[in-house]
Amino acid sequence: MKYRLPLVLASLLLAGGVQASAADHVHASHAWIRVLPGDLPAGAYVTLHNDSAQPVALTGASSAAYAEVMLHQSSTAGGMSRMSMVDTLTVPAHGDVALAPAGYHLMLMKAKTPVKPGDTVRLTLTFSDGSTLATDFLARPANAIDAGEPHAGH
Repeated sequence: MKYRLPLVLASLLLAGGVQASAADHVHASHAWIRVLPGDLPAGAYVTLHNDSAQPVALTGASSAAYAEVMLHQSSTAGGMSRMSMVDTLTVPAHGDVALAPAGYHLMLMKAKTPVKPGDTVRLTLTFSDGSTLATDFLARPANAIDAGEPHAGH
């Protein structure tokens, strides 16, 4: 019986070694969610900055607040708007990429509890190098067009 605790601790330490590492080379800003009424999916938007000398791709995301999170791209062709699921979005080396309305975004499906404007929802972003980035997103109303932050110089 007295030998179980060290074995449990050793197992936890070994399990921690296979977890994805924190993305110290990718930073998030202007993270927000557009909350729609009822059970409609929400859209999540964020600007990602890659400090490293190598490009890295956003490959997915997850959240305890939603049953499913998918990477999508909105586009318009011939006057028709459409949305398609994509597998990855590259963040260039020493560069930025913006997930924004009418472009790339995260679709948040099936909220586990209602999300209201003003709430903060944590999403964990996953990258092609195995790193992850936990990011807090501010829930905004359905008519929001951006993160609602004051813009310098305006």
